[in-house]
Parts: sequence; structure tokens; C-alpha cells
Amino acid sequence: MGACWSNRIKAESPYHTGFNSKSTNSSGKSSSFSAPLTPRSEDDILRSPNIKSFSFSELKTATRNFRPDSVLGEGGFGSVFKGWIDEQLLTAAKPGTGIVIAVKRLNQEGFQGHKEWLTEINYLGQLHHPNLVKLIGYCLEDEHRLLVYEFMPKGSMENHLFRRGSHIQPLSWSLRMKISLGAARGLAFLHGAETQVIYRDFKTSNILLDSNYNTKLSDFGLARDGPTGDKSHVSTRVMGTYGYAAPEYLATGHLTTKSDVYSFGVVLLEMLSGRRAIDKNRPTGQHNLVEWAKPYLTNKRRLLHVMDARLEGQYSLSLAQKAANLALQCLAIDSKYRPNIDEVVTTLEQLQDSKDISKGAHNETRKSSRSSAADSSKKVATSYPRPSNSLLFA
Repeated sequence: MGACWSNRIKAESPYHTGFNSKSTNSSGKSSSFSAPLTPRSEDDILRSPNIKSFSFSELKTATRNFRPDSVLGEGGFGSVFKGWIDEQLLTAAKPGTGIVIAVKRLNQEGFQGHKEWLTEINYLGQLHHPNLVKLIGYCLEDEHRLLVYEFMPKGSMENHLFRRGSHIQPLSWSLRMKISLGAARGLAFLHGAETQVIYRDFKTSNILLDSNYNTKLSDFGLARDGPTGDKSHVSTRVMGTYGYAAPEYLATGHLTTKSDVYSFGVVLLEMLSGRRAIDKNRPTGQHNLVEWAKPYLTNKRRLLHVMDARLEGQYSLSLAQKAANLALQCLAIDSKYRPNIDEVVTTLEQLQDSKDISKGAHNETRKSSRSSAADSSKKVATSYPRPSNSLLFA
């Protein structure tokens, strides 16, 4: 479950006294709850029969004492380590036996802390869906704060899109569409809950993939309950990741499910283009993907300037245009013009089922790519830098 981390926007004040989340009652309905932000004991954690309280010594054994060669990823929260536990007893097992887990250990000096740790437990302890990562357990012992997840063998979508290497094969068009649909279904589950959940940090590094490239949304530390009653939004301090956050949220702190839809549009555009949302190594005018790409998305021929060259021959321009139109709708500046996530799911399902990938698709995209390249007066930089650790912006 390793993850590379993008630049974080200004964090919420650590002095807030509570947050809204949700639980599921015996009838399967969700309901609101409040919990302290800084856990002092396990009494602050919502009870769930589905997650285990691990001791620190158990997780030390499971990860071989948090050995450096067990590190799967680094982030604002801390480091993620690979470990092994017995499938039935959930006790530490020898490496190579039992089931593989990912153990996220809170860095006390990091940007993220107790609040996000507790939020993660109290959401994922209650929420269960095929497109959400499974939380197996946690550790709360002295100063130690850890989370234990199912292991995602294919890592993050971010790694597949942006890392280059002989061992990394570019994701195909069909896989990108499959992953997009899975991610949208995960958001639809959150948005459709009786007590609505706004994810608030949708990005490629939080989209994890199992061995069959099935999508699992991870990292729920920034999630919030949606508005209730006659309220149209939730007011919060701005948190999230630069490049993915919706413009109205950045300007006002007003959070809605349409904020997640905007972030989805950014990620879909990353998948179509193979470019990062923010990349300062690109030529001037191309640092911000959304700003650069938008003018190209409405024209079938100009769209080839945006499409990832590694996808050549795998799609028809008609399919690419439909996907680009969906991204453009999600990226509408005025949130009322964005589709809801159920509409996004429906469109992606239609793209999945489409028989529009004809035998002529290869020739069509190849010919158009040559034409598009000939029209371009400058070569686009193709460097894909390793992402930096998360940063806070005031």
C-alpha cells in the first residue's frame, strides 16, 4: 500500500474540539457521531467487530522491527511498512507466511497527526465497500499510533502513471477506464450514504490497486460528514492537495460532494494525459494541467495534444472525446454545472461497455498523433519527477 505524496494545502487548526463522522446501526443505516480529535484512550475509537486492536510488539514482529527494507512508502503521516499476520488469528507471522499487510506508523513530527489517525479509524472501521481499502486494525499504545491495512500488490495509481522504469509498464486505456470507474463507484458509495461522506482528498496517490487492478480508495484522514438538513455545504478550513482542490472550496472553505467531483475530474485528466496535476518541470504555461489542457478538450483533433502518447492505438478518438468531455464537466468552475458522482459512474460504465474500439482505432490515433505533433512548434518536456514529501501551504 505504498504511496507517494503530493503537496498538502494548509492544515486545519489542531485546537478544534471535535469532528463529525458516521457509524452504522443494527439496521445497516448510518448515523452521525462526534468524537474527540486527539485520542487519549481506546474509548475515543468507535467500536467495530471488524477491526483489531494490535499491540505495538505485535506490529514490530509483523514488520520485522520496522526494517528499512520493509518500507512501502513515505508520507505526511509517516512511513508505511510491509508485514505479515496469520489470516485466522491476526497475530504476527513469519515473513512469507499468512497474509501480507501494510502498517502505517504515525510520525510524531509529521504534518498529519492524531486527528487524521482517529478519523481514518472511525470511518474505515464503519464503512465497507469493494472500492474502499480494508482497515484490519490499529495500535494505540503510549505514544505509538499505527494503522493496519490490507496490502495492495499493485501500489498506487500515481506510481503507474508517473514513474518511469523498465519494470513499470504503462497502464493501458482499458485499465485506466476500469480504475476510473472503480474510483467513481467508491466515491458514489460515500456520497450516497444516509450520512453523506465527503472524501476531500481524492488524488492518484490515494487510489490503490489490488493484484487485478481493482480500485481501492485509501487515506480517509481528511474525510468529513456532508451537510445535513437544509444546509448546502460544510464550512471548514481548507485542506487537501494543491492541484486537486475545487476552486470554490479554496476560495470559501465551503465543502460539498461536488468538491470531490472536481477532484475526480483532475484525476481523470491525469489518466488521459499521463501528466501530473502540478508539474513545475514542464515548460512555462504547462505547470498546471487543468489550465493548460482545458482549451484542447472540446475539439477531437486538438485533444491529441493532451492524450498520453503511450496510449496510441488503444482507443478511438470518439471514446477519448467522451472521456475528455466528462473530465471537462467535472472541472466546471461553477459547481452547479458539474455532474453528481452517480452520473459520472453511469458515463464511465457506458465507456467500459462501448464497442467503439474498432480495428481502425490504431490507425486513426496514430495518424492523428503524427498530425498533432507536426502542428506543435515545441516539444513537450517528458520528465516525471519523483514527488516530494507533503508540504503545508499558508
